[in-house]
Amino acid sequence: MIRLFVAIRPPLPIRQSLLPLCSGVENARWQDDSQLHLTLRFIGDVDERGAEDIALALSRVRSAPFHLSLAGVGQFEKKGKVDTLWAGVTPHDAVSALHHKINRALEIIGIAPEPRAFLPHITLARLNRSAGPVTPFLAENLSLHSAPWPVAEFSLYESQMGKSGSHYRECATYPLG
Repeated sequence: MIRLFVAIRPPLPIRQSLLPLCSGVENARWQDDSQLHLTLRFIGDVDERGAEDIALALSRVRSAPFHLSLAGVGQFEKKGKVDTLWAGVTPHDAVSALHHKINRALEIIGIAPEPRAFLPHITLARLNRSAGPVTPFLAENLSLHSAPWPVAEFSLYESQMGKSGSHYRECATYPLG
């Protein structure tokens, strides 16, 4: 089985601007440069034939290039506990439209839609119960912003779990436009 997801990889200057933020919360599992991405669609475990079908379906997605900017930070909670810290992006319209087109392409080949609402973000850290307080991190980075960067492609990635977290391998890249 292969664990797949679809994502946008921010350019190096954007990733370099995020890496200094990745500290300040005790026992957080901070992302490194190789892990920074904006997930468009988590797919999960599929067999090799399914992966080929997904790659072909994604090659049919058509969308115009667009620009994104970093915009603040936030948190996700699970069962009342913060489990993720993230950097936001703006504007949402174009990236949400691309997400919708990817979802539709995957639905056509029988992959059920993702049940969670889509909020475009770049994960900075994963937290467990031993993590320290996040309020200082959020307050310090609330005004995070960047110049716009062009988004001209998206990619299909394989995720492999390791002792130091997930490792990602780009399987295919799809140009926009």
